[in-house]
Amino acid sequence: MTNQEKISKEDSDKIMANQIPDNMDDWFQKKFDECSEKKESKRTKSMVILSSKGTMDGAYPTFILSTTAAALGWDVTILFTFYGMELLKKELDLKVSPLGNPAMPMKMPFGPDWLQKINMNIPNAVSSNVPWFENFATTMMEQTTKAKGVASIAELRDLVIEADVKIIACEMTRDLFNYSKSELIDEISDWLGATSVLPMAAEADVTYFL
Repeated sequence: MTNQEKISKEDSDKIMANQIPDNMDDWFQKKFDECSEKKESKRTKSMVILSSKGTMDGAYPTFILSTTAAALGWDVTILFTFYGMELLKKELDLKVSPLGNPAMPMKMPFGPDWLQKINMNIPNAVSSNVPWFENFATTMMEQTTKAKGVASIAELRDLVIEADVKIIACEMTRDLFNYSKSELIDEISDWLGATSVLPMAAEADVTYFL
């Protein structure tokens, strides 16, 4: 038996051992899918959040989603733009208002269970004409989250920083609203614009606009 015949027999044995089907395309696709799945399982997932609301109800989704993703081992980036820059102030003073937000449930943070379960829908006529109503609604929300054991926004932001979430601030917004860098937290990693952030968002596994 010649060397060429021996090599051919060895190749034939390997083919039989690997159980390659008659259709080589099917076998190749199967192997390709297996390699792709193995590579995907080792890849770190990523998430980009575009945060544009400077209110309590805008802050909670931003910080809860980012800390949860970071806890899962994802690479997380948050771009704070327009009113979302308020979430980067060293001294947080965020409000929540039922005005123009009919889906917002107003809950009593204390009292018997039946009272705390009642949704108090506040008419716009009340929330827009009573000067102190926004402060009242904010206090109610703060008390409700505290009673339910939900972390404060300041605490959640600290968790974001501890989790090494990449914090990016919008340079255009800083110029537009005359934000001073001294009034913002020191953990801002970069000042960028839309042309830099959009490619990040396009490549991320998950992207949110909040």
